Parts: sequence; C-alpha cells; structure tokens
Amino acid sequence: MGKLRKKHNWKGRQQSETHQPAKEEKTDIVVELNDGDRMKGVDDSNALVLPASKHKKKKEEESKKKPVTSKKPLTKKQRKELQKVLERKEKKAQRADILTKLAEVQLPESELKLLFTTSKLGTGDKLYQTKQSLDEEKDGASGPKISSVSGANRKRKWEDEEEEQQKEESSDEDTSSDEEEEEQKEDDREDNSVGTNEHKDVDETKLEAKLEQNIADPDKQKETVPNKKTVQSKRPSEPAVFIPVDRSAEIQEARLKLPVLAEEQVIMEAVRENPCVVICGETGSGKTTQVPQFLYEAGYACDSRIIGITEPRRVAAVSMSHRVAKEMNLPSQVVSYQIRYEGNVTSDTKIKFMTDGVLLKEIQKDFLLQRYSVIIIDEAHERSVYTDILIGLLSRIVPLRNKKGMPMKLLIMSATLRVEDFTENQKLFQMPPPVIKVDARQFPVTIHFNKRTPLEDYTGEAFQKICKIHRMLPPGGILVFLTGQAEVHSLCRRLRRAFPFRKSSTAAAEDEEEDTAEAMRKFKKAKQKKNVSLPRIDLDNYSALPVDEGDEDREAGIRDEEDGGSDLEIGDDPTESECKADPSIPLFVLPLYSLLAPEQQAKVFRPPPPGTRLCVVATNVAETSLTIPGIKYVVDCGRVKKRYYDRVTGVSSFKVSWTSQASANQRAGRAGRTEAGHCYRLYSSAVFGDFSEFSEAEITRRPVEDLVLQMKDLNIEKVVNFPFPTPPSTEALIAAEELLVSLGALEEPPRSGRIKTLQQAKLSCPITSLGRAMASFPVSPRYAKMLALGKQQDCLPYIIAVVSAMTVREIFEDFDRPARSDDESSKLTQRRARLAQMRRLWAGQGASLLLGDLMVMLGAVGACEFAGCTPKFCEENGLRFKAMVEIRRLRGQLTNAVNAVCPEVGVFVDPKMTPPTEHQVVCLRQIALTGLGDHLARRVQAEDMLDPKWKNAYKTPLMDDPVFIHPNSALFKKLPEFVVYQEIMETSKMYMRGVSAVEADWVPELLPQYCHFGPPLDSPAPWFCSSTGTIRCHRSSTFFRVGWQLPAVEMEYPEGLERYRLFARFLLEGQVCPKLKKNTGHLLSNPSIMMKTWAKLQPRTEALLGPLVSRRVDSRDALHSIWKTEDKFLLSAYCQWLPEATHQEVAKSWPPI
Repeated sequence: MGKLRKKHNWKGRQQSETHQPAKEEKTDIVVELNDGDRMKGVDDSNALVLPASKHKKKKEEESKKKPVTSKKPLTKKQRKELQKVLERKEKKAQRADILTKLAEVQLPESELKLLFTTSKLGTGDKLYQTKQSLDEEKDGASGPKISSVSGANRKRKWEDEEEEQQKEESSDEDTSSDEEEEEQKEDDREDNSVGTNEHKDVDETKLEAKLEQNIADPDKQKETVPNKKTVQSKRPSEPAVFIPVDRSAEIQEARLKLPVLAEEQVIMEAVRENPCVVICGETGSGKTTQVPQFLYEAGYACDSRIIGITEPRRVAAVSMSHRVAKEMNLPSQVVSYQIRYEGNVTSDTKIKFMTDGVLLKEIQKDFLLQRYSVIIIDEAHERSVYTDILIGLLSRIVPLRNKKGMPMKLLIMSATLRVEDFTENQKLFQMPPPVIKVDARQFPVTIHFNKRTPLEDYTGEAFQKICKIHRMLPPGGILVFLTGQAEVHSLCRRLRRAFPFRKSSTAAAEDEEEDTAEAMRKFKKAKQKKNVSLPRIDLDNYSALPVDEGDEDREAGIRDEEDGGSDLEIGDDPTESECKADPSIPLFVLPLYSLLAPEQQAKVFRPPPPGTRLCVVATNVAETSLTIPGIKYVVDCGRVKKRYYDRVTGVSSFKVSWTSQASANQRAGRAGRTEAGHCYRLYSSAVFGDFSEFSEAEITRRPVEDLVLQMKDLNIEKVVNFPFPTPPSTEALIAAEELLVSLGALEEPPRSGRIKTLQQAKLSCPITSLGRAMASFPVSPRYAKMLALGKQQDCLPYIIAVVSAMTVREIFEDFDRPARSDDESSKLTQRRARLAQMRRLWAGQGASLLLGDLMVMLGAVGACEFAGCTPKFCEENGLRFKAMVEIRRLRGQLTNAVNAVCPEVGVFVDPKMTPPTEHQVVCLRQIALTGLGDHLARRVQAEDMLDPKWKNAYKTPLMDDPVFIHPNSALFKKLPEFVVYQEIMETSKMYMRGVSAVEADWVPELLPQYCHFGPPLDSPAPWFCSSTGTIRCHRSSTFFRVGWQLPAVEMEYPEGLERYRLFARFLLEGQVCPKLKKNTGHLLSNPSIMMKTWAKLQPRTEALLGPLVSRRVDSRDALHSIWKTEDKFLLSAYCQWLPEATHQEVAKSWPPI
C-alpha cells in the first residue's frame, strides 16, 4: 500500500505547479474538476478534499525559505527511476525525426482515404472513419479542430504540455516531483488504456458530433462534394434505426458462417458515410443475399422506400428473391422480384430484385428513382452492357438526389478485384468510392500447369486428365470447363463409355474401394502396353448459332459426320475400347450449360448415387453464376467461346479464344469451396502469363444502336460524353447514330457548315417522335421500326409474332448433333425429317413462300399457340419449348407496349390467329424491308462471278466476301434476286439467317436514304399530280455505295429552279387551278416556253417566275396558303400573259380557287 500511496502522492504533483500565479491555479482546478478524464479519481463528488489556495500560498513561502542544501541525496532506486525518465524524454525528442522518416514512406492521401481500421472491432466505436479532405486540412485553422486523439494518446498530449511548463522550473525538488508525476502518468496511462478506453471513446464521439455540427461552413462545402458534407453534419444527431428480423435458428446458424457477416459493421458504416461504395467479394461470400438484409435492418426500407438490387440474369433475380424472403422469414409481397415478363411486386414491397433492363425502363419513367433509397448493382464484374449503362446513369442520379435533399446510396458489388474502372474513373466518380474487400470462404487450391499446351485436341487432353484423376486420386467431385455445348456432349459420351454407371449395379458400386487398387494396376499395365491415341477435333467444323439471352454456348449446324462415332472411342480398335470400359469405378457424368433444361441443370446440385464420383462437364456458366457442391478437382481447358461482331460489316461469329487470368482464377477457386482442392490447367504457366488480366467488357464487342436509342430517349443527346465505365469505340457510336438516322429515329445532321461543327453534330443528333415510339418497345431498333409501321393492312398481330420470334432466336431444336447409339441415330433422323416437313408446311406456297424464313417463324408461332403451347407439341414438331414460352411472353409484352403507344389500334394476342392473306404477306415483306434496309443482299450476277464457289452466292453492300442462304432456309431453292436478312453468321461459310425476298422496285421507294438518284428522266416527262398537288417524275437509282442498278422509280421532282419553271408552266396550262383552263386559248405565248433556255428574253416569263421563287411556291398547297393572306398574289404577273381585254374579268374571279 505504501508504494501505491507514494505513486499517487497528490501533494508531490501539486508542488510541480508552485510557480504559477494564484489566478491561473484556480482556473486549472476548475478545468480539472470539469474534465473527468484529466485526473483519475477526481470528480465533482470530492471537490472539497482539495486544499484551499491560502494553504497553498503558505506552502509556497515555506518552500522558498527552505535552503537548497537541505535536500536529501537521491537513493539508488530513485536514481534508476530518474534515469528511465530521462531516457523517455530523449525518445520523445527523437520522435520528430521518426515522424519525418515515416512521412516519407507513408501512402498518399488518395489511397489512405480508401483504407479503414478494424482494430476497434466490437468496442461499439466506428470502424470506418472518413478522412479529412485536403481542402479541410488547409482551412483547418479557421474553424475549431476536431480532436481525433483518443484514450492514452490524449494523456500523452497533456504530458507534452506539462513538460513545457516543467522546463521553466529550475529547482531540484521539482525534478523529484517530475519523476513521481511521470510514474503516476504511466500508471494512469495503463489504467486508462484498459479500464476507461470505452467510456472515453463514447465521450469523444459525442464531442466530435457536436463539433461537426458547428463546422458546417458553406464555402467549404462548395469546394468539396456539396451534399455529402451537409448530410454528414446532420447524421450524428439522428437516432440509430434497427428493424428486427425474425429468422429461424438454422438460417441464423448458416448466416454466421458466411464471410460477409464479419464485415457487416464496416459495410454499413461505409454506406452511411459515402454515397457510393464498391464491395468486392468472391462468389460464395454471401454478399448478394446478406447486404440487402443489412440495409433492411438498418432502416433503409422504412417510410415506403425500396431497396433495389439488379442482376444480369433473370434466373438469379428470381432465385435470390426467394432465398432472401426465406432467410428473412418474410412473404413474397415484401421481398419481390420483377423480370422482363413477370413479377410479384406489390405496394408493400421493401426489397426488390430485378434485371438491369427493368431498372433502365424505370429510369426512363422516373429519372430520379424517387421510390428507391438504395440501388445495389450486383455481378458488376460481368460487365454486361446494361450494367455499364446503369452505373453511368446512377453516378449522376445519386448526386442529384443528394442536392434535392433525398439522399440515395449506390452499392456496386463485384466478384473480382477489377474495380479500377469504377474507382479511378474521374468521369464516373469525382471522389473515388471506398472499396471493401470481403474474403471468400476459400480453402487452399493447388494449381497444376501442363508442361505442354495442346492447341487443337484439348478435349482429348481433358479426357485423359479426368481418367487419371478418377483412377488415382481420393474421392471428390470433378468439374471440367469446356467452351461449347457440342464439346460438353462429346466429352460426356466418352466418359460414360469409359466409366459406365448402371443404376442396377449398386453391389459393384459398394465394392469400389476394394477394386480401386486392382483398377490402378490394370490402368498402369494398359498404359505400358500401348499409348492411347485420341481423335482430333477440328474446331473449324463446329459452327455456332446465336445465343439465347446472355448465353454463348450454343452452336449451329454441329456436323460431326466426318468424325463418325470416333469421339466415343478411346483407342483405335473399337473392341479394345470396349475392353477398357471400367464399370468397377463408375463415374456419374452430368453436362451443364445455359441452354440445358432447368430440371437437367438441377441434377448437378444433388448428391451423386452412392459409390460413384460426380463429374460435371460445363461451359463457363459454372464459373461465377452457379456454385456446385462437393467439387474438389477442376480441369480447366483455358478457353472460352465468345460472340464477336465485326464493327464494319456487323457479321457475328463465335470464336474460341483464351480466357482471362481473372476467369482462370475464378475457375480454380471452384475447387476450394468445401475442402482443399486441386486445379489442373491444360496449358503451361508461360501461356497463362500471356492471358489478358481481365475479360473485356461486353460493350466494347457488340453493336450499341439499342443503347444509343435508349439514352437519346433519356435526353442524353451527346452519348460520347456519357460516363461509361468502359466507353465503346467512337466507330461503334458513329455506326449506331448513322443506323438510327436512316431508320428515322434521329434527326438528320446538317450537311453543310464547318467541318468541326459537322463532326460534332454527327454524334449529337436529337431524337424524333418516331424514335421515342421505337424506344418504348423492348426490342432492337430495326424490329422497333417494323412494329412502328405494322399498323397498315391489319398486319400488327403478325408483325408482333415475327418480331418476337426474331428477338428470341433459336426456336427450332438442333438435330444435327452426333448420336450416342444406333437407336438414337434413327430417332434423330426421323425427327430431322419431321422438322423439314413442318418447315415446308409453315412456309406455305406462292406469295407466302416469298416471306421466307419469317413466314416459317410466323407459322411455327401460330401453330404452337393454336395447340396451346404444350411441351408435347413442341417435342413432336422440333420446336424448343423454352423458346416458345419466351415468345409467348414477349408477344404479350409487345402487345401491351403497342397499345400504350397507340391505344386506338386495340391489338390483342389471338391464340387462334389466322394465316395472313396474300395482300398482307406483301405488306409484311415491305415492312421487313424498311426495318432491315441495311441488311439487303443481291444475288451475284453471272458477269460478277469470280470463282465457281460463288455459285448461288449473294453480295452485301459492306462485305467483299460472298454470303449464302442457309440450307435450312425456306428460300434455299428459290434464290430470289434481292433478299433481306436478319443477321449473318460465320461458320464454315457466311450464312444469312432470317431471309425474306423483296422486290427491286420497292428499294428506292421504301429506302430512299440508302439510294443515289439520277436526274429526272425525259421519258416519261414530268407531270403535275392532281391528287397531291405536286410535280412528279421518274428517276433512275443505284443502291448505296455498291452502285447496284435499280429500276426507275416515280417520285417528287427534285428541288431547284426547274421545279418552279414546271410549276409556272402547269399553272398557265390550267392544271394547278382548273378555273384558269378557260384562259389557255387567249394566252399570248405558249406555256412551254417557260422551260426554254431563252425564256429570260421574254419579260413575262420572269414576271411570273420571280414571285414563285421568292415566296417558295412550288405546289398547290403552298399557293393556296399564300392566297389566303394575299388575294392579289400573281394577278399582275398572270395578266401579262393575257390580252388587256380579259384583265377585268380575270381580276373579278381572282384568286381562282
């Protein structure tokens, strides 16, 4: 106790302050009493224990009277303690040098702002502290400083101040008291850091909150982000909100295992402090399901506000809404979803999952999204086109909302750490948003590279690798990544043949462990006897069809006839391959790709039959979208099939190319979800080093005319200046604007003026009323133009059905795949013949046949609807049931959209739709031509045939290579001279899809914007059209830049002086005004002299022509409109052509209407 009393000797402490005047002492005592942190154990309750100032004065006098020599010498212990104090002082003196050295290696301010501390986790204090902006630091002297020194650090700050006072004191007695004080403070420091840290932090945050409210300097707010500061200054005064959620015990237990839950406080503080936040978390970290729940619990869905979450895929939006509703124990009315055709959103909805396109449509109706308090963009790493557009729009909407005092939060969630496009893009976010990293639930994965890289037969290499894994390695599922549907089926067949699984042979399956060693020996012996030779797969023979929504793994015309059944054989000799089949170690092989039926996809999530090993052969759909349980081994071919568009020609083709490093790492991560795993890469580490770091954004490799139209509809005229995370190329934007101008969706740019202004005008054409109508239809602009024109001849129901089929694509089953057995081969042949028969039936005869593939689509949709759109009908007639259901939904959506734009039409979906009449078929062909005008092709003429291979080929305006009608097309044998096509697919040849025949004389009439017209023809001569009141003529024409000669077409006479001369002539002849016809006999000159080159020599010709040109009168309507205001217009000029005797009579009946 004595030691303790000595250390806490308040008399000793008091002596150190003896040299200060009495007034200052009093103020010090008051401060000490008010600030409870200053002196431990001293508060308001023991104020009277302090000695009076009188008493202190006496002590001061006594101490002065005391001689210096009376001081006792220091003991050994005191000397040691004094030495320690001096050492501490030396360290403090060196602190400035240390700080300067630290400053040299410190991170820059921009990077420090992105960091946050986790040292105070669980103490109830803030984890995420906003850093002071540079502007604030500069202006810091003007306003009161916020003390960020907490706990023991604040003690150190006071020590330094007291030391300065102590330096002024020179007495030796004070040195000993200084020593005691240091000891006292050291103890206080320790006690405070342990005992009162939490209490002080709470007091400190209150103090900071008060000071923050006082710092609301308007000038400073203007310099920094304006609204952020005002919102922050108000926030601390708001009470904390917590919405309780009643979860079941099992759900809560499962949630606690998710990595994202550990970061809840960090995420929520970052969201509170910043308008935009980026969250990075690997697939499986739980961010998609948990972050909306965090926000709901924090009160972001109160006061009829909604938390919106966008997903790139419909399946994800639906399944996530169901999952979150189940976890939160809430009904689907509260946690809802909205996708393109369906949704269960109600007025009570608090959390809404939707696809990107749905939110984009909502922005068109309500730009500020006033119903939403938070928008979460999920799966941003996929960089889908609509995701990029949404991020760009929301980066502008969020500050706008904050300005209006309706704050909104934006969260961008990504599975990979490629966030530079968002954080470092000054155009997108002026202040870089903070990035929060959520670690995945990941076990270590060992990566094994191949020594050599197979360039062609990587499926064969994958097969060998799977065989080795299955025979030699411990239990665990195998996941194989290939590029396309055909490769998946091919490898599945080979694996099933090698390791047959029979449901009946459960006994054999149970003895798997005993047989493994023997099987291993057999495998090694077989390997020594003979090298296994594998068939080579020629990728050029694989042709690819366009994909369903967002899916890039369907291939067209898979013609493996050349390979025969060789894919199924392991060795050269078929009998030998059968011997090598090993049923003792069965492999449960399942395919997985996006076009697979949902019930087939669901099989991969179920546990495999007992005694078997699961092997999933998948495309890149298993990379991020789905997590398959029980996978321990991943076999990665390192390739991916992507759809590429030629920027100039618009030709789309599927190409197999190397994947990116980020994707390869995602694939490898699949092996470490449940336990430590292995990834076998079928390429060398050198090849991996050459991979691009990340996959390129979709917006950079596809046409963007639909996006440009949507953005113009949002009144974003200069699309070039839009803050894209990754901007599309300028060529793509120019091509899109040119197409939209030719479709009539945008106004034409001026053709004359300064070059710089012309270039700027090219990329900032305003939208037309037709363009606004087209933007309201959720289809490509070409198809939207067809819908806008479909009202004629009651063709709208047919146009809606055709556009739906063209948008959905791939409505027919693919029967060209290789068969697994003879039985299947005969079945496929029968079904192929049946589909060919149905195609011929749906195409019709005569006029209907000329509508071509569009007629086949129309017939298929009509027949399927008539039969009730049943799976049985689709299977019997070779139609894809999934596609037909999609078409049915899209027809409903387009019908509603058309009725909204044009209510008087009153169109409806008729399940008993009758086939179109001949007249309607012609109208449908013409509508198809107007929509697909830039997709016109002409059959190669005999004189242009450079190569025998060009027989039956077609030529398009933008391509040098010939294109062909696909053998499955209805017009394959007909070969009309001119056709329009839906798209060109590059496989073994360039094939046109969705072909329809058009007439040559329609082209200049319906597509004048693509034609060059010659001067008016003399024969037949120009004439005055009494019905339109204009001058008409015939003109020869050529198509586009290719110069195809088209038939002469009747059209309005071109503008110019000649048109006024002709109008004057027809006026004199009485064709414009029939009342003047009676005067033709009295004319002093023949009206035809108006057209002569020497007409100027006669004053009367100039007298008539002058007023017409000056008032721009070249049609009957223009003349009548002037006569309404000036009834004597042209009277004197006309009278010059008549004798004076008739002038009075003409004047009485003027104007001659």
